[in-house]
Amino acid sequence: MLYLVRLVLFVAFACISILVSRLCYNYNYYMTFTPLKFDDEKEEEELHDIREAEEEDVIKRLSDRYGLPYINLMPISIENDALRLVPEKEARAAKIAPFGVTGKKLSLALFSPNMPETQTMLAALKEQGFILTLYMASTKSLEKAWYHYKEISSGLASKKGTVDIEPEELAAARDRIHSLPDAAALIKETIEKKAGRASEVFEIILAGAFGAGASDIHLEPEEAYIRLRYRLDGVLQEVMTFAPEVYRLILSRVKLLSGLKLNVRDMAQDGRFSVEFAETQIEIRTSILPGSYGESIVLRILDPKSISVPLEDLGIHPTLLEVLMREISKPNGMLLTTGPTGSGKTTTLYAFLRKIHTPDIKIITIEDPIEYHLAGIVQTQVETEKHYTFAAGLRASLRQDPDIIMVGEIRDEETAEIAINASLTGHLVFSTLHTNNAAGTYPRLIDLGVNPKVISSAISVSMAQRLIRKLCQFCKQEKPIEGVEKERIDRITESIVNKALIPAERKMWIPKGCEKCNKTGFKGRSGVYEAIIADHAIEDAINKNPSEREIIAAAKPQGILNMRQDGIIKVLTGVTSMDELQRVIDLDAE
Repeated sequence: MLYLVRLVLFVAFACISILVSRLCYNYNYYMTFTPLKFDDEKEEEELHDIREAEEEDVIKRLSDRYGLPYINLMPISIENDALRLVPEKEARAAKIAPFGVTGKKLSLALFSPNMPETQTMLAALKEQGFILTLYMASTKSLEKAWYHYKEISSGLASKKGTVDIEPEELAAARDRIHSLPDAAALIKETIEKKAGRASEVFEIILAGAFGAGASDIHLEPEEAYIRLRYRLDGVLQEVMTFAPEVYRLILSRVKLLSGLKLNVRDMAQDGRFSVEFAETQIEIRTSILPGSYGESIVLRILDPKSISVPLEDLGIHPTLLEVLMREISKPNGMLLTTGPTGSGKTTTLYAFLRKIHTPDIKIITIEDPIEYHLAGIVQTQVETEKHYTFAAGLRASLRQDPDIIMVGEIRDEETAEIAINASLTGHLVFSTLHTNNAAGTYPRLIDLGVNPKVISSAISVSMAQRLIRKLCQFCKQEKPIEGVEKERIDRITESIVNKALIPAERKMWIPKGCEKCNKTGFKGRSGVYEAIIADHAIEDAINKNPSEREIIAAAKPQGILNMRQDGIIKVLTGVTSMDELQRVIDLDAE
C-alpha cells in the first residue's frame, strides 16, 4: 500500500515537472520570437477618453440635480465680447466661462454652482447689472472657451448687443459686394480660410446681404448641405451651398446674438439683435424653426433706409394720393390698410405718420413687434406673456391723450371696438386688417362684432395693397401688345371709370437682366393700391350686411382704381411687366 502511494506521488511530481518545463520553454520562445508589447500612450488616451465621457455623464446628472441646463461648448461659437467681461485668471479659478452676451443678458457655463469662487464671481456679475443664464459644462468644454482668451488681445471690442461689422476688413467686403455672385465668391473665400471662425463667416454673410440689398437671409439645412438664399425685391435668390459643419457654428452664433436658448433644438424661437454697418444701426429679426435636417434660420433685415420712402414715392396713383392726403389731414377718423404679410402695409402707415408728424401733436403706436424706430413718436410693443395685448395697449394709450394712434393690427372684437370708439371720439387712427381687398374690410369688421351702424362713421378710407417688382430701367425691353395680353389689358382698361387715367400711348416692356439688377431684370419695388371711401352709398350697403361684391358695386361710382386697374396702368407706363403683375394679382378675377 505504501509502495502504491509512493508510486502515485512520483508520477504526479514527474508530470508537474514536465508541465513546468514546457511552460518555461513556451515563455522563452514567445519572449524571444514574439515579444509582448504594451502601448502605454494608446492606453492613456483611451483612459483619458473614458474619464472625459464619465465627466460629461456626471455633469449631465448634476445639471438635473441643480436645475441648470447642461451644455456642450465644443460645437458652439464663443463670443470674445463675453469673455472680456471676466479676466482669464478669475474665470479659471472660478471654473466658469462666459460665452455669449446680448445687451445685459450674459450666457455663462460653469463646472459647479457650489464653489465659493464661482458664487463670488456670479454675485459680482449680478451687481454689474447682468442678467445671467447659467449652464453646467464639463472641464473639456470650459477649456475650449478659455482657449479663446488668446484672441482677445488682438480683437477689437464691439458694442454690447450688436455685431460691429464696420472695421476695415468688413468695410472692404462691403465695397466688394455689389451683386449675388460677388457675395457668393466672398462668402466661399471666407469659409475656406476661416471655417472655424463662425463670427467672421456670419458677418460676411450679413455684409453680402447688405451689399446686395436683400430684405431677408434664409439658411436652410438639407440632407448633405446648407442652402443660403437672399430675398431680393420680394423674391428668393439662391446664393450658394456649404457644409453643415460651418452651419452648426453659425447657428450657435445667431442664437447667442438673438438671446435664444442654445440647448433648445425642437421648438421654434424668435429673437432680434442690432448690427452696426456703415454708420447705420440695422435691426435683425431672427426666426429659428426645427426641420427634418436641422434648424432653419430666417433673418429679416429691418434697414431704416427701407422705410424712409416719402409717401409720394410709394407708387400711389396721384388721384388716390390726393384723397389720402385729405383724409390723413383730418383730426379724427380711421384709415385701414389691408393685404397679406409682406405687402408693405407697415411701410405705408409709417409714411403716413412721417407725413403728418409735427412737434405739436402726440402720436402713439402699438406694434407687434416694433420693426422700425421713429423719432418723436411713442412706440410700444405687444407682450402677450405679460397680458399687454393690442386691446390693452390701445386702452392704455387713450389715457395718454394722443392725437394720432397707430394699431399694428386689428385681430379681435375688443381691439376693433376700442379702435372704432377712439376714431369716433376725436382721434385719428391708423391700423391694418387681414383681408384680400379693400371691400373685404367692412364684412370683416362686422364678423368681428362691430356694430354696422358706426362703421361708416368711424372709417374714413379702407385700402388694400400689394408689392410688385419694378423693371430695371437700364435693361428693360419693349414688347408688342398682342394676343391674350392685349385682350386682358383691353378688358381691364374698359372697366376704368375715369378714362383720362389710361395712358394715351399703349406700350409694354419685359425684363432682360444686367449687372445693375443682378441679372433679374428688376430693381426695386412699388406698391399697387386700391381704396374705398366711406360715403353714403357704402353706408347704405353696410347696414344690409353686405358681401364684398356688393361693397365693390357701391364703391364703383367713386372712380378710384382697384388693384388690377392700377397694376395695368403701371404695366402700360413701364413700371413693371405683365408677368410680374400676374404673379402678384389675379388679373382674370371678376
